[in-house]
Amino acid sequence: MEVAIYPISEERVEDFLHFFDHVAFADNKEWSDCYCQFYHFDDEQWERQTAERNRLSAIKSIQEGRMKGYLAYLDGKPIGWCNVNDKVNFSRLVSNKELWDGAEGKICSIVCFVIAPEYRKKGMARQILEALCNDYSNRGYEYVEAYPRKGELTHAQHYHGPMSMYVKAGFLLYRSFNHYDIVRKKL
Repeated sequence: MEVAIYPISEERVEDFLHFFDHVAFADNKEWSDCYCQFYHFDDEQWERQTAERNRLSAIKSIQEGRMKGYLAYLDGKPIGWCNVNDKVNFSRLVSNKELWDGAEGKICSIVCFVIAPEYRKKGMARQILEALCNDYSNRGYEYVEAYPRKGELTHAQHYHGPMSMYVKAGFLLYRSFNHYDIVRKKL
């Protein structure tokens, strides 16, 4: 399935909002208040967030160019999203001692894939991953990093993307923990 994949931009805010308001969590309403903001806040800040605050934060961050990622489209409609950015721009990663040592080089981090329910397991995330790896290799990044979770997971809990997708894309295991791995690909 060929899709059009575009970096998020101010011109695509309405598509992003439509995706998160109506499509992304159609089968998982309890996560619908995130708007892909979870990794932009540490635990204390996240406790104060609401759906409306997250929605407004996403809009402002996209308009200011601080939130990065990719929207995937089929027939002009957004059907997939990936939140990827310079690792230093994710407060939750920087504050996690397992994930951050501060001297790792220029790394972009993939923190979330959200695919419309009817398009899951059809290669959508793989196509987005390929596009972002190509883009970030042209931006002077040394590595792209991701955090696939371990164990029996629901579709929602696979929001980091499955390990099998990363292995097929040439990622290597960097570190392993009880509940997730860190995988990296040299760009």
